[in-house]
Amino acid sequence: MAGHSKWKNIQGRKNAQDAKRGKIFQKLSREIYIAAKNGGADSASNPSLRLALDKAKAANMPNDNVERAIKKATSSTDGANYDEVTYEGYGPGGVAILVEALTDNRNRTNTNIRVAFSRNGGSLGETGSVSYMFDRKGYIAIERTDLALDEEDMLEKVLEAGGEDLITTPEVFEIYTAAEDFTSVRDTLEQEFTLAQAELTMIPQTTIALDEAQKNQLEQLIEKLEDDDDVSEVYSSVEE
Repeated sequence: MAGHSKWKNIQGRKNAQDAKRGKIFQKLSREIYIAAKNGGADSASNPSLRLALDKAKAANMPNDNVERAIKKATSSTDGANYDEVTYEGYGPGGVAILVEALTDNRNRTNTNIRVAFSRNGGSLGETGSVSYMFDRKGYIAIERTDLALDEEDMLEKVLEAGGEDLITTPEVFEIYTAAEDFTSVRDTLEQEFTLAQAELTMIPQTTIALDEAQKNQLEQLIEKLEDDDDVSEVYSSVEE
């Protein structure tokens, strides 16, 4: 994983997400609703809700939206039933793609995902066809603005907190953890630093370099997938 930086990709897509803020909030509300419905409204005892709330905070989602989603989940006994579904496939140039979705209608989502792949230079694969190429990791980003720590000092703090790896750029410290250690590492670092990003993610074991035309086609495919209301996350093995 050393050398794999997510920050450039996060920042590069931020403006596009800002333009779709309403849809982003809608998806986050659904994640919060499901987490609260399944595990209760107390984020201290519900790790899934804590993760959903962290994502909402990073997206600057209004507190009213968050509270509305939690209230709906905890006050309703007959709400929609959602399934978590993962789709696996290939994009232009053989790039591996994982798509995580939350859906109340599998047939609709299956059709939408298949069409998105087939019309944008990709192909949908069978379960297990590409998931083995990714590792579930915790990811934490701490911006270096006004931060006096150098890389050696930060690495010491990361290792003491239980983190696995540190990538340093002029703008940010990027910390990777084992999935099972993510919560404890995040909570430890949060006592001392402001976290710009904190999430569980999928990291490709190897990446594939694409030419400009393939990159453009892949971006179109990912954008189409992310535009789907049921899609929560899209991961790929493209070289950044």
